[in-house]
Amino acid sequence: MSGTHAAKVGRGRSRRQDTGVGATYSGTPYGAPPASPYGAPPPPPPAPPSATPPASSPAGRKPKTPRADLGTEITASLVVFLVALPLCIGVAVASGVPAELGIISGVIGGLVVGVARGSTLQVSGPAAGLAALVAETVLEHGVAMLGVIVLFSGLLQIILGLVRLGRFFQAISLAVVQGMLAGIGLPLMFSQAYPMMDAKAPGTPIENMAGIPGLLADTFANPQALIAAGLGVVTVVLSFLWKKLPGPVKKVPAALVAVGIGIGVAALPGVEVRTLQVGNLLASVSVPGPEQFAGLADAGIITAILTFTVIASAESLFTAAAVDRMHDGERTRYNPELIAQGAGNTVAGLLGALPITAVVARSSANVQAGAKTRLSRTLHGAWLLAFALLLPQVLALIPISVLAGVLVHSGWKLFAPEEFPKMWRQDRGEFAVMTVTTLVIVATALLEGVVVGLAAGIVLLAVRMSRTVIRRHEEEDTAKVVMAGNATFLRLPEVIEALEGAAESGKPRIRLDLTGVTHLDHACRSQVEEFVAQQRGKGLRVELLMPNERREPAQTPEQPVMETPLPGRNRPAPTPMPSTPSPTAEWFYLDTTPVPEGYAEQGYGYHDGSPQESYGYYGSYGYYANR
Repeated sequence: MSGTHAAKVGRGRSRRQDTGVGATYSGTPYGAPPASPYGAPPPPPPAPPSATPPASSPAGRKPKTPRADLGTEITASLVVFLVALPLCIGVAVASGVPAELGIISGVIGGLVVGVARGSTLQVSGPAAGLAALVAETVLEHGVAMLGVIVLFSGLLQIILGLVRLGRFFQAISLAVVQGMLAGIGLPLMFSQAYPMMDAKAPGTPIENMAGIPGLLADTFANPQALIAAGLGVVTVVLSFLWKKLPGPVKKVPAALVAVGIGIGVAALPGVEVRTLQVGNLLASVSVPGPEQFAGLADAGIITAILTFTVIASAESLFTAAAVDRMHDGERTRYNPELIAQGAGNTVAGLLGALPITAVVARSSANVQAGAKTRLSRTLHGAWLLAFALLLPQVLALIPISVLAGVLVHSGWKLFAPEEFPKMWRQDRGEFAVMTVTTLVIVATALLEGVVVGLAAGIVLLAVRMSRTVIRRHEEEDTAKVVMAGNATFLRLPEVIEALEGAAESGKPRIRLDLTGVTHLDHACRSQVEEFVAQQRGKGLRVELLMPNERREPAQTPEQPVMETPLPGRNRPAPTPMPSTPSPTAEWFYLDTTPVPEGYAEQGYGYHDGSPQESYGYYGSYGYYANR
């Protein structure tokens, strides 16, 4: 045999025969070996698939999305509508704007974002996560400027989607994401504790937290405020426990049940709790004019636009990743989804409404209701529009404390306190990043907190990536320093200490071995080169081995090659392996199936005694035998 050409193929006994395992090409001179005592050999490897796809599966055609019946889609849309209605109103109230603007944003989330391609089951609308940010913006710049900010935020989102930066938002540390959500949820709970007791929140999250003792004292002193607080507490309790009820009752949204109870209690004689005041929906539309567009010269407005863009995009795409894990249907396409969100915010800005993001609560309700297509999320926007136009007087019966209770529950779900001990057990470094992100958001604002969290995550990554092992020892007349790992400026003090120790050893020779270093940044490289130059200037012999530099192995006399012979016979000397099989090469299909004793002595493992001989070795490899 002139050589072998190995290729991994599978399992089968190493035998040469006319068919099956060890089958040769037709026209070879080999005869059939003795019959195998181990049964029929396995079939030869299957032929590679044809490049032409089957006619029944045209190339490039995607599997069809599962079709759902119209009744299921309509039912799901009604469920989402019932969940979205109190959330739209509650977010608007928490944002410090008229309730009608929240409903308008909900309608846009259904009729504009809902029909766009990107995500199939994700539902958009005014999000509780942006309520504090919107309230702060409205307080500083006024409701009239909100439309301009949301409009240009939407345009920026469209641009980000067109340049395919949608997936960029996935490259964010999970600790930063969880810290951001917790930083949104915690202030939301404290800010909504005040309207839940028919009071007005003082302002910043720190002020809201500090004012809780006084709020409780005032509530217990006021019977009407105590009734409102009771409605809010009932709403929160229902939100937590409703899903645990047996039977089909739990399919009714807890928010809707709480709204029904609140309306009933508010209608009782002697009860004077604050209720929602809803005006004309169309009259609430406020198209930005030249005066508002002139505000773009204000640096504060530009900052608000950038903040809205980043936070709304991140929240929507984070939600998309979460919703994709809820179902097994079509996955979200992030760039089209970002464009769809931008289109929705552009329309919302033109109408002077609240910013729009994807919302986990509505999306999960949509999935759980059995929706399969975009029809359900689109119809929920139609139901919102019809309800607000035809039955606005019903909205005026809803107590504000009930809506605040819904948002307190949403804030708790965003805060997710159980994630903190879980993160502590998994990774304490990431726990620190998560905690820092949350605390900075609570103390300052959302954008500042996210930026600080990202910076903390990068520092943690840099420290962990800069793992350097430095060993210094002395052998005879040589001081040796061996380094391995990633040598960056973060490890520069350790590098300097090792180099100085080698110089102070008093040895005439110094050997620096950096061949085990996978990354040597400029700071460490400069330090090492300066050290070598200084020591050589003092007359010392310094040997420097940089990364990717290997010494040639010492030449030693050739030793005889000891080969392990095959059982019962001597294995021939190995021959050079050809780069390609010869025209007369034969394919051998081998296997690692264990064989009993004496199998090799029967001559099944190889054939010899001929100028055209082939050798089979036990192992999951096949080879060409060149003749």
